[in-house]
Amino acid sequence: MSKILVVEDEAAIRRVLVKILSEESDTYSVEEAEDGLKGLEILKKDDFDLVLCDIKMPKMDGVEVLEAVKKLKPEIPFIMISGHGDLDTAVNTMRLGAFDYISKPPDLNRLLTTVRNALDRKELVVENKILKKKVSKNYEMVGESDAINSIKEIIEKVAPTDARVLITGGNGTGKELVAHWVHEKSQRSSAPFIEVNCAAIPSELIESELFGHVKGAFTSAVKDRAGKFEAANKGTIFLDEIGDMSLSAQAKVLRALQENKISRVGTDKDIKVDVRVLAATNKNLKKEIEEGRFREDLYHRLAVILIKVPALNDRRDDIPILIEHFSKKIASEQGNTTKTFSNKAIDLLKGYDWTGNIRELRNVVERLIILGGAEVSEDDVKLFASK
Repeated sequence: MSKILVVEDEAAIRRVLVKILSEESDTYSVEEAEDGLKGLEILKKDDFDLVLCDIKMPKMDGVEVLEAVKKLKPEIPFIMISGHGDLDTAVNTMRLGAFDYISKPPDLNRLLTTVRNALDRKELVVENKILKKKVSKNYEMVGESDAINSIKEIIEKVAPTDARVLITGGNGTGKELVAHWVHEKSQRSSAPFIEVNCAAIPSELIESELFGHVKGAFTSAVKDRAGKFEAANKGTIFLDEIGDMSLSAQAKVLRALQENKISRVGTDKDIKVDVRVLAATNKNLKKEIEEGRFREDLYHRLAVILIKVPALNDRRDDIPILIEHFSKKIASEQGNTTKTFSNKAIDLLKGYDWTGNIRELRNVVERLIILGGAEVSEDDVKLFASK
């Protein structure tokens, strides 16, 4: 049930609003406050899905109520109620975070439509917050080794800035995870995070994928299409496996970094973009530069901050923590109880050569949970996780 608070000092209008909303849907629970001060007191004590608030009221006007509540509970949508002389103020309240405004006397259809839209928006905001928490858990950085703690410290320092970051490390070490953490701890965290796997896109399509194209630019270009850089505007783009990018695409990426402009394939028209670039590779880019496969000027543009993600073999002390983390995660995904690993099983796993790094360990833990006993034993490891 949606809880709605009507804050209005004119009793007649307040009664009309409460009556309309109460009769509109049995899913609306409507409360009322006779002035701004009373409304703020109620909002501090209880949660609401929507507030209808008059602008001109004694003791505390609607603008003051809006500003106070947005600091405490920014997710609550406000619909401002304005008299004829308050229209300019009503429009300005939208800059302060109001969802919309309605004029006195309220038009029934407009009122109900605006209320429904505001409640839908509130539901989306809540869903997005829940989804964001789930995403954060999926990209949790697990480990207490010196190497991982050092990376966490770097991220804390660099994330709030717009500095470009180059993340290096072997396959399966967690480079993507580091990129997600940089974005989520940045001031761009509410904006898009766009991932591009440069190794997975054919070289002849990489420029179109990154920068978009116009209709007729090539045979299959049947309509204009925006690229990943435009999609990431105001947010972050993560260029994974950038060492596999073609030289022609590298030249365009360099221009985007230098000028904050891109142009779609098939046109010279400039499009301004405001994008933070994170990149990752498992290749030695300095060697790639020597062999003419990677631009040195692009390397220096990308490598403002370098983060090297260690191999799992170099952080073996984190293996017990990772095993416990994966056990809980897999149990949650499969709806099972968490299995424990014996000390001898853990010691045996710590001694393995993890060429596939974190990704390989996760797969082995899942295999042992499925095939092993109630407590995963040393024998289970020998039988099901043999290298």
